[in-house]
Amino acid sequence: MALSDSKLKALKPKLRAYKVADGASLYVVVTPSGGRLWRFDYQHAGKRKTLSLGRWPAVSLKAARDRRNDAQAMLGDGVDPCDAKQARKHAAKPSEKPTFEQAGREWHAAQLRRWSEDYGPQVLTRLEADVFPHIGAKRFADITRGDILETLRKVEARGVHETARRLRQYVGAIYRYAGATDESVVDPSPMLRGAMEAPPAPVHHNALKPRELGEFMVKLKRYDKDHGGDAETRLALQLTIFTVGRTGEIINAEWSEFEHIEHAEKALWRIPGERMKAGDPHLVPLSKQAREALIELHEITGGGKYLFPIARGTPGRRKVMSNNSMLFALYRLGYRGRATVHGFRRNFSTWANEGGWPSDDVELCLAHDERDRVRGAYNAAQRLEPRRKLLQAWASYLQREANIFRTMTPRE
Repeated sequence: MALSDSKLKALKPKLRAYKVADGASLYVVVTPSGGRLWRFDYQHAGKRKTLSLGRWPAVSLKAARDRRNDAQAMLGDGVDPCDAKQARKHAAKPSEKPTFEQAGREWHAAQLRRWSEDYGPQVLTRLEADVFPHIGAKRFADITRGDILETLRKVEARGVHETARRLRQYVGAIYRYAGATDESVVDPSPMLRGAMEAPPAPVHHNALKPRELGEFMVKLKRYDKDHGGDAETRLALQLTIFTVGRTGEIINAEWSEFEHIEHAEKALWRIPGERMKAGDPHLVPLSKQAREALIELHEITGGGKYLFPIARGTPGRRKVMSNNSMLFALYRLGYRGRATVHGFRRNFSTWANEGGWPSDDVELCLAHDERDRVRGAYNAAQRLEPRRKLLQAWASYLQREANIFRTMTPRE
């Protein structure tokens, strides 16, 4: 069957590259890193050859078919399409090739659909501030590794090693984007890894000790009553803990993403890829406790788009709860310096791994980036039912700890 844009978008990487045919010897190669490369096979002068036609989506399905048709027309005239491509490349004047900034802006525009609303502008701002002023006006043939390294070291000198690392990734991605249509462009960024300063040791997010979880869950349940907090922030924290989600995934959640909230065996949260750290869609099976929090929250915000919208009349562009709302709630509960929102993911990981749960299920629940590098292509629905049992066991464990604390310290 012929390819379509929806089929191309749905293609998932595997451990090895594989082909998907379109028709008339045109096909796409899906690489282990997720690239989709157009190829056209043909025979000329008794030899079988392959012509590279670019990378999707930079080269659309229609454009790829047009290029295939042009190649077929050349064959009809006795011309080898690969030879013609090489001749065009050698004949191209350097001034006709894009500058790094031109290619960088094209690359950025091509990625916007897969990035979140906040991340896209952030990438462009970083490039405009720290890369384009130094190498943006140069063409790829005129940029040396030393130029790139000097650019990145200026960023390192400010002490922002993570930004320098991300910029190296962006530079590499721009080179690969340009190289899809110009074989003279080769990504030099892998050679720069050893030349850059090692980042400082990571600072782990503070997490509560296991014996403290019961008391915390009791205090959190009474957040509205004892600490003057609002129910939405309490419910945001409860959902974060029960689903082991990241702050951004929780506060930007939309009601349309949830299915069968009142059904214990089907309740599900479908997080779209553009809101996930790794860019892949993620499915979260919902425990009884998570469903109860959602049902309570629906009575408050269920009439709108977002689970956690900001109050009406709040100035600024933000549409949903602030990133710091849950952190400040921890402060009000008396946990400043002792716990962070992200720290509950550490609590879950420690509890699950020490409890003997399959490590694959733990990693899938946490939606860790390394799932692609270590375990092959990621499938959002992978091991859904085992993960449902795991997240339910986690929520039940927290509830038992809370009940034990109440028994030992009666307050209600």
